[in-house]
Amino acid sequence: MRLVFAGTPKVAVPSLDALMDSGHEVVAVITRPDAPAGRGRKLTPSLVAQRAEELGLEVLKPGHPREPQFQDRLREIAPDACPVVAYGALLPQSALDIPTHGWVNLHFSLLPRWRGAAPVQRAIMAGDSEIGTACFQIVKELDAGDVYRMESQPMPDATAGELLAQLAESGAQQLVRAMDMVAAGEAPTPQPAEGITIAPKITVEEARIDWTRPVRELRNLIMGCSPDPGAWCELDGQRLKVYRAASAEGPELAPGELATTKRQAFVGTGEGTLELLEVQPAGKRRMAAIDWARNAPAGTVLA
Repeated sequence: MRLVFAGTPKVAVPSLDALMDSGHEVVAVITRPDAPAGRGRKLTPSLVAQRAEELGLEVLKPGHPREPQFQDRLREIAPDACPVVAYGALLPQSALDIPTHGWVNLHFSLLPRWRGAAPVQRAIMAGDSEIGTACFQIVKELDAGDVYRMESQPMPDATAGELLAQLAESGAQQLVRAMDMVAAGEAPTPQPAEGITIAPKITVEEARIDWTRPVRELRNLIMGCSPDPGAWCELDGQRLKVYRAASAEGPELAPGELATTKRQAFVGTGEGTLELLEVQPAGKRRMAAIDWARNAPAGTVLA
């Protein structure tokens, strides 16, 4: 089939590469406009745009996909289908109607669970026992279209960033197989009406650590918010970000109370003990938690 790929961040690049290596023809790429990046805030193309330019593909960067000039160009290209991975803009019906077989999205959850912008983060935070990817037909309702393929796996002990990178690689081949199904005329399967959950973007305030909560909940919050926005607490009025942690058999401590051994840093919670593994003090780099904690004064309590 003749494809136009839509995607923006790093997690979309493996799918673009996989489609380029498939039996389908990728003729152009749609991505978000250049955005400020780095210390100098210089306008920088998305990682998908950079990869597309390396591959010699036409790159479309509409401010919004409802723009008439963009839609006219997409009609001229005349794609059979538009595979999508983390494009980052809502598609109006006028754009959805242009490809012969519509738009097919690779989503990082087991639909209908975790429809929305942060499915991997929400799955980890909720303590889900499994995770996966789904390729579905995009419709106007959020992540509600019929599913071509879905693959699941046990939830690993990983941060959201690590898991998303893993699913981006495995999901790339799944998206190719979904395009094969579209080309063969195979019909997708409607999503169940039950089990729908929503995965909105995580706010900074939501990522604040409440040390009175049980250890398992805090471990899931920290791993689910890593690396973005980063779970955090306060020490002496300054933020301490925690990027990795684990439930532990440690000393009995009051909520927020810090204790260390030669190799480990522990914090008390409302139920159980949490081991801090990776942190970032205000104004400093990320580091092993014990390297930070061994310099903390005795009696330190995190808030």
